[in-house]
Amino acid sequence: MAYTAKDITVLEGLEPVRKRPGMYIGGLDSRGYHHLLWEIVDNAVDEVINGHARTIWVTLGKDGHSVTVEDDGRGIPVDPHPKFKNRSALEIILTTLHAGGKFEHTNYFHSGGLHGVGASVVNALSSELVATVRRDGKEHEQAFARGLAQGKIKVVNPKIRGTGTKIFFRPDEEIFGAKLKFDAAHVRARLEAKTYLHKGLHIHFADPTTGEEVEFAHDGGIADYLTKIVAERGKAPTQAAFYVARDPRKLGNSDENDAVLECALQWTEATDEHIQSYVNGIPTGAGGTHENGLKSGVVKAVRNFIETHNLTPKGVALSADDIREGLVAILSVYIREPQFQGQTKDRLNNPEVAADVDGAVRSALEKWLTENRTVAESIVARIILAARAREASRAASQAVQRKSAVSHRLNLPGKLADCASTDPGESELFIVEGDSAGGSAKQGRDRRTQAILPLRGKVLNAEQASTSKVLSNKELQDIVNALGCGFGAEFDASRLRYDKIFLLMDADSDGHHISTLLLTFFYRHLRQLIQGGHVYLAQPPLYRIDIGKETHWALDDVERERILREKVKGNAKPEITRFKGLGEMMPATLKQTTLDPRKRLALRVEIIDELNTDRVVNELMGKDANARFRFIMERAATANEVDV
Repeated sequence: MAYTAKDITVLEGLEPVRKRPGMYIGGLDSRGYHHLLWEIVDNAVDEVINGHARTIWVTLGKDGHSVTVEDDGRGIPVDPHPKFKNRSALEIILTTLHAGGKFEHTNYFHSGGLHGVGASVVNALSSELVATVRRDGKEHEQAFARGLAQGKIKVVNPKIRGTGTKIFFRPDEEIFGAKLKFDAAHVRARLEAKTYLHKGLHIHFADPTTGEEVEFAHDGGIADYLTKIVAERGKAPTQAAFYVARDPRKLGNSDENDAVLECALQWTEATDEHIQSYVNGIPTGAGGTHENGLKSGVVKAVRNFIETHNLTPKGVALSADDIREGLVAILSVYIREPQFQGQTKDRLNNPEVAADVDGAVRSALEKWLTENRTVAESIVARIILAARAREASRAASQAVQRKSAVSHRLNLPGKLADCASTDPGESELFIVEGDSAGGSAKQGRDRRTQAILPLRGKVLNAEQASTSKVLSNKELQDIVNALGCGFGAEFDASRLRYDKIFLLMDADSDGHHISTLLLTFFYRHLRQLIQGGHVYLAQPPLYRIDIGKETHWALDDVERERILREKVKGNAKPEITRFKGLGEMMPATLKQTTLDPRKRLALRVEIIDELNTDRVVNELMGKDANARFRFIMERAATANEVDV
C-alpha cells in the first residue's frame, strides 16, 4: 500500500485538542471533566497570588453540566494583539495553544499556568464558552463554541465599575458524553483547599440545585488546613504541630529563583504517612521533587536530633519509613519556572527544588525539636515503637505460619476456666501463677464474669526472644488464644474477649518477676491492650494481720509496719500470717481481697513516658547484661532487704 505526502494530516488551531483530549486533560472521565474547571479557577487564583485580585466566585449550572468562574482581577486584555491586529488578545488566548501572559515574568511572578494552553483547551472542549471582561470602565463579551469564536468581541456595557473576568463554559457532550456532571461536593472541597493555601483569598461557591451558597476564607493558612486533615483522617495527633514558612524575597535574598514555601506537619497514631503537596497552588497528587525534599528533610532532622541527644535505641535500626510513619504533612511551594510532568501538572520535576525544600525543612524542624524537647522525645518514642513493630511483623511473617494461634477461629486453651458471659464489656480474665493459685482463684471467682488462666512457671522473656520463639511458646500462645484478639499483624481489638486483664501473681519477688515478664510481653507484642486501658496488676496481700476482732491486709512489709504502728494499742497481740503464695489463700480470702470488684485493689498499667519506658524495658529485660548490672549497682545502697 502506497504511503505518500497526501496521507499526512496536519491539525490546525485547536483541532489537536479535540482529536486527542487525553493528552491535555489526562482522560475523558470525571477527573478530566473537572480538570477543565481547575484550569479556569487556577487562572483566577494566579491573579490572587500576584496581588491583583482577592475574591473568586464559582457557580454551578442548574443542570450540573455548566459552570461560571468570576474574579475581581485586572481582566484579560481585550485590545487588539500587535501580531494579529484584527483579533483581540482575549480571542487569541482562548483560541490559540501556547498563548498567554505567563511565559515572561513581568505580569505573573508565580503562576500555576505556564504552558499557555489551559484556557484554550477548555474552550476547545466546550460546546459553548462565554468570556466577560470588565476593564477600562467597560464590560466586554465574546462567545465561543468548540474552540471557535462566534463573532467579534463586543461592548455590552459602556459604563461599569471595577475590573475582572467571568468565564462561563459547558463541557462538550460530543467529547465527554451526556452522563458526566460537575460533582458539587468535590468542587466545594477543592475550592476550600485553595483558600487554605492562599491567605487572604475569598471564594464564594454556589450550587443552585441545592440552594447552597458558602464563602471560604482561612486566614490561618495551611496550619489550619493541617488541623482539618488530621481531624478528618480520624487518627489522633501524638504531639503539637510544626510549621515553617520561607520567602526569600522578604529576607532580601537576591536570588528570586529560590522557592517560596510553607510547610505544616504533625505525627499521628496512623500507621501510614499522608502528604499533600502543591506547586503554585496546584495540587501535585503524584508528588515530585518538592515532596522528596520534604521527606528527606524530615528524616535528616529527626536523625540529627536523635544522635545529638544520645537517644539512639538499642536492638533496633530506625528506617526512613519508621520516622515518617503516622506523619501528616502539607507542603506548598511557589516556583518561577516549575517543570510539571504533563499538562495535568500531577508531578513536579524541577531537580533543584528537592535540595531547596530539604534544607529549609531540615534546619527549621531540627531547631524546633531542640527547643521543644518534651514534644521531640514523644516523637522519637513513637518512631522507636514503629521500628520495633515493623521488625516484629517482619519476623512473624518469616516464622512458621502458625495461623491457628491467631486465627479468627476460636481456639481456647484447655486449662482456661472461662466465664459464662459472652459480653466483653463485663468479662474479666485473671492470668494466675501456677495450678495451685489457679485452683483457689477458680473457686473464689464470679463464674459469670470472671475467667481464670493458670500459667506454668516463669514465661518467656519476650525482650530477648525472637518473634518466632514467642509465636511458638505455649504459655504465651495460651494467653493470645484466650484473649481472642490476635497477635502482630492480625491483631484486632474488636475481637478482644475480656475488657479487663489482670496479672495475678504471688506478692513476692518471684511473683513480681513473672509480672515483669508478662508486662514485657504485653508491651512488646500487645501494646494496644495497654494503651486501651485493658491491662491491670492485681494486688493480693502478702500479710493478714488480726488485731482483736479486726482483720487488716498488708501488701508488703512497709504496709505491715504501718498497720502495726497505727492499729496496735496497749497490750494487744496481733496475729500475723504471711502468705507464701496465692495457693495458700482460702478461696473466700482471695475473693475478698483480690477478686471482688467492690473490695479489691488493682493498678491499671499505663505508659506515661514512651521513650523512657522503651529504654527501661530494653535495658532491664534485653540481652545486654551490663545495663542491668549498672542499674543494680546504682541502687545497691537502697536495697536494705532482699526477699529470698
